[in-house]
Formats: sequence, C-alpha cells, structure tokens
Amino acid sequence: MTITIDRPEAPAGPPKLDRDALRRAQAETLDTPRMAYSLLAKMMFKPVDLMYGKQGSFTKFAMLEVIARVPYQAWERMGYWAVHRYAGRSALAKRVFERIVEARADQDNEQWHLLIMQDLIQRNGMRQNWLLHKVAPWFISFFYYHVSWVLFLVRPEASYRLNAEFEDHAEHEYMTFVADNPDLEFMPDPGTYADEYGRYRSVADLMRQIGHDERVHKLASLENVKDPHWAPSR
Repeated sequence: MTITIDRPEAPAGPPKLDRDALRRAQAETLDTPRMAYSLLAKMMFKPVDLMYGKQGSFTKFAMLEVIARVPYQAWERMGYWAVHRYAGRSALAKRVFERIVEARADQDNEQWHLLIMQDLIQRNGMRQNWLLHKVAPWFISFFYYHVSWVLFLVRPEASYRLNAEFEDHAEHEYMTFVADNPDLEFMPDPGTYADEYGRYRSVADLMRQIGHDERVHKLASLENVKDPHWAPSR
C-alpha cells in the first residue's frame, strides 16, 4: 500500500536572541537548579568529567556535541520504522513523520554547535587527543544511542526524559563556562558560520546562544514526556 503524506515544514529551530536577551537567558539558567539526573544520565556525565575535567572547555563541549546528536538520530531511525508499520493509519503516520522532521532539525542544530566548537578549537590552537576526542566519544555515543533506541522502543517518555537531562546539563555547562571566563566577552565571534547560525558580538554571546538552544531542546523533550504522540509498542 502506498500512502501520500504532505511533507511538514522543517521547524525554524531555537530563536536567535539579541545581546540583552542572551544575558537574561544566562541569568535565568544560573538561577535555576539543575534537574534531578537519573542514574543513566550520571553514567554519561561522570566519565566525561573524569576524562575532560569538571570545568568547561571548547574541547569538552565539542565532545558533548558529538554525543548530543545521538538521541535525535535514534528517534529518526525509529520514526521511519514506525511510518512503515503504521502505513495503513495515515493520520498516525503523519504525526510520526512530523516527529521525524523535528528530530532531524534538532540534530542539525546540534551539528552546528559541534562545527562551531571545532572552529574555536582550531582558532585557539588547541590540540585534541585521538583517544579522548575520537575513541571515547564514539564509545559513549554508542552507549547513548542504544539506550535511547531501546527506551524509545519500550517507553518513549523515558527516552525523552533522558534527553531532557542531557540538554539541561549542557545548558548549565555552557552558561557556567561563560560566567567563569569573563575574557570571552572580549573575544570576537569569528563568524565562520554566521550565515547559518548568526553573528554575535563576542564568543561569550555565541556560547550563551548555544546554551539557550540546549534549553529549547530540553523544554521540547519535557513536552514530549507529557505527550509522546506515538509509541512503537502501542
């Protein structure tokens, strides 16, 4: 059976904030307690802190952004499987496809974060260890992908909750990093990806924007916890 689904428009992505709004967003994050992280989340955060240090850095953030794309990739894969499974139920298939488009857009946003971090690493002459910045991210991503995939298969809301915890962690890490490094206010945004991501007055504002993006992803996942829309097991 062949079904026709109108392709949903790709989401615009997290809003781009001006300088004052970015500063307010940072203050809001720093004034908000972190989520109560689950054991699974802690199993990812702890090794990262041990290998890269508890303090933020461009190299640590690059590693985190490699991992950040993983749940969206898992959901996209599950979505295509579900579209095929629910081919005879066009309304449900359409909702699933809309979720695929959302996951793809969020994944692309995380990819821009990674490209920006890699650019800052290169511009600042930082070196990346093959073991810590190639092998370790692959293993952690492998673990996170399969956890996200299995959770989404049996209990979608748990997969969304885990991603919300990861995004909450990233949001606080970025905003804390800016607060702890006031010199970033005087480091101009190189604007390498300005056409795609926007140009900011400083690297501090660029990092604040990324931190706010993570908040948007977190809030979206928390909304999906309340209403997963569809579940493969149902």
